[in-house]
Amino acid sequence: MNPHFDLLIRGADIADGTGAPLAAGQVGVADGRVRVLPPGAPATADRVVDAPGHVVAPGFIDAHTHSDVTALDRTGELPAHSAVLQGVTVEVCGNCGDSAFPGPFPDFPAFCRAHADAGRPNHIASLVGHGTLREAVAGPDARAVSEDELGAMCRVLDDALSAGAAGLSTGLIYTPGSYADTAEVTALAAVAARHGKPYVTHLRDEMSAVEEALEEAVRIARDSGAPLHVSHHKTAGRYGWGGTERTLPRLHGLRADGMDVTCDVYPYTAGSTSLAAMLPPWAHDGGDVRLLERLRDTEQRARMRAAIADGVDGWENTVGNGGWDRISLAGTAHHAALHGRTVADIAYERGADPLDVVADLLLAEDGDVTIISHSMREDDVRRVLAAPFTMIGSDGVPRPGLPHPRWAGTFARVLGRYVRELGLLGLPDAVHKMTGATAARFGLTGRGVLRDGGHADLVVFDPETVADRATFSDPLPAPCGVRIVVVAGAVVVEDGEVTKARPGRVLAC
Repeated sequence: MNPHFDLLIRGADIADGTGAPLAAGQVGVADGRVRVLPPGAPATADRVVDAPGHVVAPGFIDAHTHSDVTALDRTGELPAHSAVLQGVTVEVCGNCGDSAFPGPFPDFPAFCRAHADAGRPNHIASLVGHGTLREAVAGPDARAVSEDELGAMCRVLDDALSAGAAGLSTGLIYTPGSYADTAEVTALAAVAARHGKPYVTHLRDEMSAVEEALEEAVRIARDSGAPLHVSHHKTAGRYGWGGTERTLPRLHGLRADGMDVTCDVYPYTAGSTSLAAMLPPWAHDGGDVRLLERLRDTEQRARMRAAIADGVDGWENTVGNGGWDRISLAGTAHHAALHGRTVADIAYERGADPLDVVADLLLAEDGDVTIISHSMREDDVRRVLAAPFTMIGSDGVPRPGLPHPRWAGTFARVLGRYVRELGLLGLPDAVHKMTGATAARFGLTGRGVLRDGGHADLVVFDPETVADRATFSDPLPAPCGVRIVVVAGAVVVEDGEVTKARPGRVLAC
């Protein structure tokens, strides 16, 4: 008797997520699972999709997002569906030391319940953010944690990992995580190691001291026993440009010596973060309320100005490595007319000092301003993309305003620009970086590889037309060339439109 499926995809080449060459075949979906059939094998289905000239692949897995609460937004202000419109069927959030638990949600199960109640077109998995964990236990102050506080942090982390969180993340340029020493992070990474889960780090410096910061991460991984994953690997700022010529051989060597180390990358020469992160760590001591108090004080502003000009030991100092002319405003709730403009340009127009412009804007926006930092060089981006141990992560920050186009464009941009146009990557290799490699790193069992019995998370795209349409001036258009996205066996995107299906959930890793 011929097999019967809910959905049968015929005529498309199969990119199975392992990096193997494209192969002919059919992909059937029944009860949320996949079966791969030879070309022409007899089968019936409730729905047949004929897709000659297309590629069917496992759904893409975004290794690095900040979409922890995007699907929970009830205002309609957040661009919640930009990832799934590209073919992303799993988002890995909780990055850079910032997760939605143990605050605002008390724990991982509460986070899961909130997403289940809201409904999602795709799945999400979450790391535990070190900065969130530290602030929940020890507060936002610039100090070492006590032995008892560190013990409490380890217990909360252990509970979250036992419940299904994907690993530990740090953002060691962001307070309060940046107040931690190497020993504190190592103790927490050892908890992740006991669960067989990775230590995922936004390095303490990605600019002039990137090599030293990478060595700190290596020490943490070695001393804790945790697998190491370097977030959005880059060597940014004028003093860091070209640094991938040294960091990538170092990572190659570590892997050759047996270390389990990987990284992710986004295909752009600009990053995005908060405007407040441009200020020195001591300015944040005590949290947001104390930061705003300092910004009202002209003497404190002068100290901040001097810190940016002269540097602070152990601080990345983005502006000192680049300049205010490379910092453009992306999200200001009450100053939308400034979106897309650089701090340097606004200061020049007003005849004001850039630091005063920044301070006044942060005060007017209650500290909540996002920026885009044009800090990288294309040759560095390409070297990281091409490295065999790299996977793709958007680092998407889904915020209102004029967000970075990577949230809507990353995966289509890799396939269109870096595969088809530039030939930097072969298509099977690029798909592997978006699927099988990421699933293996984060313990997403049954996902990322197209094989019999796997979860039916799929994307069908046209390799000749797939391309990103998101730009810095118009950052949210959906890509072209993505025909169908399937999550848990249900079609969630068809011809550029999100359907009403909401089969997504929080995945336990």
